[in-house]
Amino acid sequence: MAHITVDDNEMLEKAIKRFKRMVEKEGIIREFKKREYYEKPSTILNRKKKANARKLLKRNRKGKGEY
Repeated sequence: MAHITVDDNEMLEKAIKRFKRMVEKEGIIREFKKREYYEKPSTILNRKKKANARKLLKRNRKGKGEY
């Protein structure tokens, strides 16, 4: 959970920027958007398999020139 403390002499805009950065870093908004709608377990599994396949393909392409 993102939590910041605001000093008495700190500008509000600066504190808001700090809070936004912290939320972005923790991935709270990304997680919220991902869970906004229900996704069937089979769909999640298919998405993860496709992501892994893309990652392996990219790794294989990258590694071919390093002999």
